Amino acid sequence: MKRAARYVFVRHRHNWIQLIRFGLVGGSGVVVNNIIFVLANKIWSHPNDVVFAIPFTDFNVRWQLIYSTLAFLIANLWNFMLNRHWTFNSAKHASWLREYWPFLLVGFGAQLVTMLIETLMINPTSPLYLPGPPFTEGSTGLTNRYYWAHLIAILITVPITFVLNKLWTFSAVRGRKRHDEHAPPVPMVAPVVAPEVEDEAEEALAEQAAAHPDRRHSEPVGAHHDDESSRR
Repeated sequence: MKRAARYVFVRHRHNWIQLIRFGLVGGSGVVVNNIIFVLANKIWSHPNDVVFAIPFTDFNVRWQLIYSTLAFLIANLWNFMLNRHWTFNSAKHASWLREYWPFLLVGFGAQLVTMLIETLMINPTSPLYLPGPPFTEGSTGLTNRYYWAHLIAILITVPITFVLNKLWTFSAVRGRKRHDEHAPPVPMVAPVVAPEVEDEAEEALAEQAAAHPDRRHSEPVGAHHDDESSRR
């Protein structure tokens, strides 16, 4: 049990830190998303009004989905910048566009799921419909069905987007880390002796051998001076 806990919480500590940061960024993105969504509801048409009918079907595109998409695009850019510079710290490893498009695609997929969940929660014929009370359509406060449907859908998609962004969007950091771990060690380089120093050493050995033929050539230069000094 301890080994499993160590494997999950110690060995993958870095992943947990990233998940916490991603959650904090996602939380701030939820705030931005909902602010834009509420402002759009206040400024423009009622979210349940029809924008256009979907051809060959009985369904319509309503302002709820338009507001949701607008809020998504702004919050997505907000989240991307924070995740790029803080959560995954990948700004130095990949270009802005190289990471933004995968992040946008992941977010767009999550947005489709979000819109599907929202539609199911505001459609009276759906099994996931948010009933009233406490949820109502005309409320401008905490019981507004559209606000809650939007918030719940976002909370469902956040964990999925974290995994996809870590494995794909910000993979440059993971690839660089693996490269550093498996990079071959830097070879040790032997000190290089200047040619003129070698020549001077050889000349000194030759002079020593000529002056003292009874000594071995391998004796270090200056050794006989030490012997004479010790006799004195």
